[in-house]
Amino acid sequence: MKTQIVLPTYNEAENLAPMIDQLLALPLADLHVLIIDDNSQDGTGRIADTLGAKYPEQIAVMHRAGKLGLGTAYIIGFHWAVERGADCIVQMDCDFSHSPNYLPEFVAALDAYDVVVGSRYVPGGKLDPRWSGWRYFLSKWANSVWVHFILGTQVQDATAGFKCWSRRALERIPLDTVRSNGYVFQVEMAYLCEKLGMRILEWPIYFEDRRIGRSKMTVPVKLEAAWRVLQIRLRYGALKSTARVEYQRV
Repeated sequence: MKTQIVLPTYNEAENLAPMIDQLLALPLADLHVLIIDDNSQDGTGRIADTLGAKYPEQIAVMHRAGKLGLGTAYIIGFHWAVERGADCIVQMDCDFSHSPNYLPEFVAALDAYDVVVGSRYVPGGKLDPRWSGWRYFLSKWANSVWVHFILGTQVQDATAGFKCWSRRALERIPLDTVRSNGYVFQVEMAYLCEKLGMRILEWPIYFEDRRIGRSKMTVPVKLEAAWRVLQIRLRYGALKSTARVEYQRV
């Protein structure tokens, strides 16, 4: 099974090489990484090129002209992976909020599911205790109240950015019609999964706060995402779902 990891980066110079080391050490036989760098100002792009030259069979690098957004990076990466025959496609952050150690189990679960979601809000999922009460409230409210109320989704972590997609799932989603570009991209993709009746597994993860650097998920970004959830409802209409949403019990 060919596994393709899509790894967007923006100013992750200190995290990128350690992340690649951990990914390439995973017990996954045919693993590849696509780094999509949005013109980082801290040298991330140069580090990505060095890693690509060191591991030319496993690492590819894509440079974009500016900070063009998380959603467009993933859409480009998903197309790239499917066109190159990937069987499963992983989306994840480069800041170690998403531990690579979960990936072998995620990949194995795709035999029975269309997409595996690394979830913070199912039984067994945990958040970094360093999170402030306000940050926890905003995240929990967005998932449990706002997104569920507006869109009617079943998934407990609709804003999760750690997912393992089967090829068949991404081929069913009309990726070129996905308009969300920031963090609400995760919500739109979760909504489409349920609207298309996919088999979804939420796998409990420990979500660690980023080890180095500052979070890009500011309060204004969260507030904008909340508004754009309404736009998703207006664009697609009410959710009529035949999706099978389960969570992994640990």
